[in-house]
Amino acid sequence: MSSQPPFATALLAGGIAGTTVDLSLFPLDTLKTRLQSRDGFFPSGGFRGIYRGVGSALVGSAPGAAFFFCTYEGVKGVLADRRRGPTGNSDPIRRNTWEAPLEHMLAASLGEVAACAVRVPTEVVKQRAQAGLHGGSSAAALGAILSQRRDIGLAGVWRELYRGWGITVMREVPFTVIQFPLWEALKGWGRRRKGLGSGNVEVGAGESALYGSVSGAVAAGVTTPLDVLKTRIMLSKERESVFVVLKDLLSSHGIRPFFAGIGPRVMWISAGGAIFLGSYQWAVNALQGNVL
Repeated sequence: MSSQPPFATALLAGGIAGTTVDLSLFPLDTLKTRLQSRDGFFPSGGFRGIYRGVGSALVGSAPGAAFFFCTYEGVKGVLADRRRGPTGNSDPIRRNTWEAPLEHMLAASLGEVAACAVRVPTEVVKQRAQAGLHGGSSAAALGAILSQRRDIGLAGVWRELYRGWGITVMREVPFTVIQFPLWEALKGWGRRRKGLGSGNVEVGAGESALYGSVSGAVAAGVTTPLDVLKTRIMLSKERESVFVVLKDLLSSHGIRPFFAGIGPRVMWISAGGAIFLGSYQWAVNALQGNVL
């Protein structure tokens, strides 16, 4: 089994990974947002200003990813220790094979809930800037939300910043339930293929990047309809429930809009999975002194 990264390592490595992937792939994320917008691709900006909203992404990337990995690694470690028992001698690669994926699912789900505390407000601001609303910049989008305080109060501003919280969690939890157990399983296969067994070893950054790309692409394709719903809710002029948006899409356009932007989303997250989990693995290996 691989050694469990300590809290500080997960914190720093997660921050590095989150910033790296968001900066690298921001243009693809912008195109995906505009394809999913209710106004349409070109009215939302088309190919112009593809770095609108990057300021918001920079603010949320590092803390959001750090929150995720600290929670993920911590919960995964606690569950693995409990499964191995007081002796710590059982090998999760060869025993209790059905338990490890469930542990990864639970750890990833809790990690996403923690990350969404940071991610949702920055995502709301970022997507409104990407779609050209409120002047097309993160500062203008945030200012427009905060300016509503006089009319809707502080609680209303808070709700506006966290608009789409429920659908974001509904999107991210299924995504990570698919991606992270698959990533962990591929890493386990990679260790076994090299005959590394259960020692304190890890795969290299390049190998982790490849597994992250595959697992990310699979998860992205499956969860695209949830991503469309999230984008529509965050960009709507008035607050709307998930069920209202869902009903409107189905009655007006059928199934097709639920897969809007699937190409850029799969490309973006496949590349993002490689950069995110490859850079995370690189940082963990470097901070722990693993030479691979």
